[in-house]
Amino acid sequence: MNSTLNLIAKKHQDWLRIVKSFGCNRDTAEDIVQEMYIKINKTLTNGANIMYTNSEVNHFYIFRTLRSMFLDLIRKEKKITFLEINQLNHNLNTDEVVNFEESYKNFLETLDEMHWYDKKVFEYIEDGESIASLSEKTKISYYSLYNTYKRVKKTLLKKL
Repeated sequence: MNSTLNLIAKKHQDWLRIVKSFGCNRDTAEDIVQEMYIKINKTLTNGANIMYTNSEVNHFYIFRTLRSMFLDLIRKEKKITFLEINQLNHNLNTDEVVNFEESYKNFLETLDEMHWYDKKVFEYIEDGESIASLSEKTKISYYSLYNTYKRVKKTLLKKL
């Protein structure tokens, strides 16, 4: 396992070049490659074999892993909206901030009043866990988790 990771690490510059070809800057590419090492290490620990032969790494598997991690990063970045402080000051007045705080308190109260299962499913999915991976980990039906999440989200949106 450790020797496999060492073989993969020898091609570090190749992995960086691949990630940069997706459109990342050097720092982001470095982060993604480091995350890939962690993910590959977990895969190897679970007993998977990602080698063609004893000395040849499965480049396609590494490429797919890097691409998947890059696309995950893009999806997460799309959810984030950046506002400058000046923009925020011009767009919000004091009444809106107070209304937002009250709405947020109502939101949290509603979430706390929900059944523990509903609350946990919502929290896991909102924290970035995919429904498919949560279903696999918990052995709960994908559709059950999806419908729970959808129902909780609908209830919370009504409160906002």
